[in-house]
Amino acid sequence: MKKKTAILTARLTPAEKAAIERKAQQANMTVTDYIVKSALGKNVRQADDLAPVLSELKAQGRNLNQLTKLANMGRIDLVDAENFTEAYTNLYGLIEEIYWEGE
Repeated sequence: MKKKTAILTARLTPAEKAAIERKAQQANMTVTDYIVKSALGKNVRQADDLAPVLSELKAQGRNLNQLTKLANMGRIDLVDAENFTEAYTNLYGLIEEIYWEGE
């Protein structure tokens, strides 16, 4: 990661400054990161609807970890991946919905 050494100064009204700080906080970003991403034309989105997606990803990770342990112990030889495929397809659909809602 490159060290940030350059400084940019801008004059804002108190309302503009507050609005930028509020938007950065809503996006869970620092003001610097928010301004840089916004100014360089990158999409900045607040994604409050990700909690169920993250919860499901964690659950799938736990399931995969349990299966890996069982396979390493020699207790299982073959896993039917159909359930995983369906779960990841559903997650992809949720992420896609959240993405397009922000457009």
